[in-house]
Amino acid sequence: MSARTILLGIITTIWGLRLSLYIFQRNHGKPEDFRYAKWREEAGKDWWWRSFFKVFLLQGILLWIISTPLLATQTGSASNSALACYDLIAAIIWLTGFAFEAGGDYQLARFKADRANKGKLLTTGFWSVTRHPNYWGDAVQWWGFYLLALISGAWWTIFSPLIMTYLLRNVSGVAMLEKSLKDTKPGYAEYIANTPSFMPRILPRKKR
Repeated sequence: MSARTILLGIITTIWGLRLSLYIFQRNHGKPEDFRYAKWREEAGKDWWWRSFFKVFLLQGILLWIISTPLLATQTGSASNSALACYDLIAAIIWLTGFAFEAGGDYQLARFKADRANKGKLLTTGFWSVTRHPNYWGDAVQWWGFYLLALISGAWWTIFSPLIMTYLLRNVSGVAMLEKSLKDTKPGYAEYIANTPSFMPRILPRKKR
């Protein structure tokens, strides 16, 4: 087992365990995700077979496609080569994404736990530079995974982070969530005007 394979195993384990525990704690004992409930309502009596194709089968296929860099890193032509500075860059990119995803989730969980914040918007911390730090962080992590695959000779797996970024930005992440937030969250229109939706604002916003 190469050092790069060990590195990949460590970061994917950290990523997967953290995300699994967070989703469990957030959703345990609570109603179904409104997005899935809406799909079932729209499908009517056909919900059972539409759910199979639209949710389970589709996500299974996407999982297989998107995880290609992880598999390719372990089997690529240069998978057994010694760690180099590019591996460090990949790890830093991944860690940056992990900080945004985990940090954003942690800040939001603490914000919601305070009853005084009910009905309010979180606009500090990671949420002050992007409206969706968790989605942005997830996308960045997949670019870190891809760089490890690229180093291993699997340059062709670039479709994975491209697909993941597109889905998070335009399909199942930002776009779908904001359709409801615009109408249900007071002050969200102003938040949209002042804060980027996906890629964080690096420089301070100019005052008018």
